[in-house]
Amino acid sequence: MEFEVPKHEKENLEKYSDEAKDLAYEFSKRLLKEMRGLIKGIVLFGSAARKRQKSNDIDILIVVDDLSIELTKPLIQGYRIIVKKLVADVSEKLHITTLRYTTFWEYTRAGDPVGVNILRDGVALYDTGFFAPLQRLLYTGRIRPSAESIWTYFGRTGISLENAKGKLLGATLDLYWAVMDASHAALMRVGEVPPSPEHVPAYLKEKLVKTGLLEAKWPGICKEFYHLMKNISHREVKEISGELHDHYAKLAKDYVERMKRIIEQ
Repeated sequence: MEFEVPKHEKENLEKYSDEAKDLAYEFSKRLLKEMRGLIKGIVLFGSAARKRQKSNDIDILIVVDDLSIELTKPLIQGYRIIVKKLVADVSEKLHITTLRYTTFWEYTRAGDPVGVNILRDGVALYDTGFFAPLQRLLYTGRIRPSAESIWTYFGRTGISLENAKGKLLGATLDLYWAVMDASHAALMRVGEVPPSPEHVPAYLKEKLVKTGLLEAKWPGICKEFYHLMKNISHREVKEISGELHDHYAKLAKDYVERMKRIIEQ
């Protein structure tokens, strides 16, 4: 008597376009021909490769064996050369991510979003027996974030918030340079050699306002940006709110447009 044994279909396969699957399988086939002994798994993953996403990227994860194989520098260099050549031969749309076998297990054990997202959306193109069981555990709710991974991710938030502050300060300094460059260009247009930044407002008043080429308010705005730059550079201003940055952005844009009119005369 024969029993029909039903098999699970590959999870997520229908989420990916035919082109993504064809290119991914072709890449996988060629890579295994070159370096099968090094590879523990090859996975198509990422929302960018799904049919509903508008993206040219096709994300592929390669999991390399760092348990039974010593990943020496020459081996790693050879691996990178081969992967780069295969991408060039198959398609530049391929975006390759490489993880060590132990790293992937660590991500999964901790419930890290990197591992979880790959398991959630991934399609194993080549699996030596670890990816499908872990994927099944995730789908049945048996992979949970550890307390360690929770606090690791939460611990990054302070750095991210500080980085955001720094980027707003940097963006505000960029506005200062837009104002200063526009001022120099306008002064050059009337035959003046550009002065150092601290003297630009006075030059604008003397060479452009007094000659009727510029309204009286603009040198004051230039001076305001100069003092703002100094205060940021000297750490007297340590934070710029989004609302204040938007105010300065509009002011700088209007300033540049006004200087442009002088240059175009």
